[in-house]
Amino acid sequence: MLKSLSARAIIPVTVAVTGFVVVCCLLLYTILKTDITNEAIKHATNQAGTIVKSTRYAMLHDDRETLLNIIKNIGTQEGLEHVRIFNKKGLIMFASNSEELGRFVDKNTAGCKECHSTPVPSAALGDMKQARRFANKRGAEVLAITTPVYNEPECFTAACHVHPPGQKILGTLDIGLSASPLLNYLAIMQSRLMIFSIMVLLVTLGGVAALLRRNVFIPIKSLAYFTNQAVNGRFDQAIPYCGQEIEQIASNIRIMAGELENARQEIAKGGSGSADNRSHARLETKP
Repeated sequence: MLKSLSARAIIPVTVAVTGFVVVCCLLLYTILKTDITNEAIKHATNQAGTIVKSTRYAMLHDDRETLLNIIKNIGTQEGLEHVRIFNKKGLIMFASNSEELGRFVDKNTAGCKECHSTPVPSAALGDMKQARRFANKRGAEVLAITTPVYNEPECFTAACHVHPPGQKILGTLDIGLSASPLLNYLAIMQSRLMIFSIMVLLVTLGGVAALLRRNVFIPIKSLAYFTNQAVNGRFDQAIPYCGQEIEQIASNIRIMAGELENARQEIAKGGSGSADNRSHARLETKP
């Protein structure tokens, strides 16, 4: 299989191009996946900030009924898996799902342990560290964001609040968005990248094979035919013009074959002349 020049030339090129295209597509997919995921996290973080601002007025006036209605109405939006607010102890005070009210959040789960990994909980985290992905009880992929509710001057100066000024965080808002749109988009992007890589691979290999055939294989085949004719004593064949190098090689082969043929003819003539001289000498020596 690898004895022909075509196979030995095309197969390594095929392997090299395939590996290059696969590696490039994998790197491109990884970069795009990271960028798209980060954008989804930023979008979810903005939604969390919007919810905090929407509930701010009810919180300042300690209107728990209005706050609970706001949380439940927000939770009915498509794509929202859960919305809940819990205090610094982890007790869920408000939730879109009534069954979660009064429960404690596990501080060792993702989204909580980033702040509670040290004896003194962290008061601020970056957007990427606030996000977590998990499968809920229904088996649906969820992208969750935890956003702290900070103690602002309007909070500890209000008559109905008892939060001291030194308390930085009053509670935490936790929202969960369905990760299905993100996963579907990543799956579509992956399939399109695979199709694109196959197209690039086929076009590249086809172009390389065509160039090799035109500039290498056909000239070498013509040179091999010309060489066989020259070796067999046919010097009337036209020198194949397939590039300066091939033409020079063919010309040199013709010269060498011609010189070799002349040498053979001279040797043949010299051998026949010596045989005639020996026969004539033997005739003269007879009585």
